[in-house]
Amino acid sequence: MNHILLLEDIPEIRAWLKVLVKQVFANAQITECSRVQDALLQVNSQRFTLALLDLGLPDGSGVDVVTALREKQPEVQSVIVTIHDDDEHLFPALQAGAFGYLLKEQSRELLMEQLQRISQGEPPLSPSIARKVIAYFAAQRRPNTAALLHEVSLTERETEVLLRVAKGFTLPEIGVQLGLSRHTIADYVKQIYRKLNVSSRAEAALEAQRLGLFGRN
Repeated sequence: MNHILLLEDIPEIRAWLKVLVKQVFANAQITECSRVQDALLQVNSQRFTLALLDLGLPDGSGVDVVTALREKQPEVQSVIVTIHDDDEHLFPALQAGAFGYLLKEQSRELLMEQLQRISQGEPPLSPSIARKVIAYFAAQRRPNTAALLHEVSLTERETEVLLRVAKGFTLPEIGVQLGLSRHTIADYVKQIYRKLNVSSRAEAALEAQRLGLFGRN
């Protein structure tokens, strides 16, 4: 049997969530709390299988309960149910160990659908929250272009030339674009190849991609 900790300070919302949870988790035992301190006492005295936690409580944040559960009952899946959809609330909750993050503004049907995913081992995330999480990790994977350019000691002008070489422009075309002679561009290319330890335009293009230059104008 599921034993669920429900932390919500507004009685009407708590009652609404309780009905919703009962529909998703049949025969679930629900322990209701309206304050963080009460929830922490329950964590110390009872065993739970799931926790549904609000963030903004009169005496603190549901993140404190997420942290306590992670330490004392790490098998419990903590899910935030809140109105806050900003990064300042989302990422601290996930970093504390929250398994899911749901927004109260969603329809009843969507909330139920998200909660049902828990039994399948899938983290319940509101669609807008899932997009934020994906965008965050995509940003983490982007190369640190400035640091990489510093590592290979390319000057700003050499970087401009490399990007154009990688895009397939000829030396005369690059010269026109940058207001330099073909011979000057050829000298830059020679220095670039030496610094990058490459010997062909194709290798230079691969290095430009590694350095993250294709996101630049």
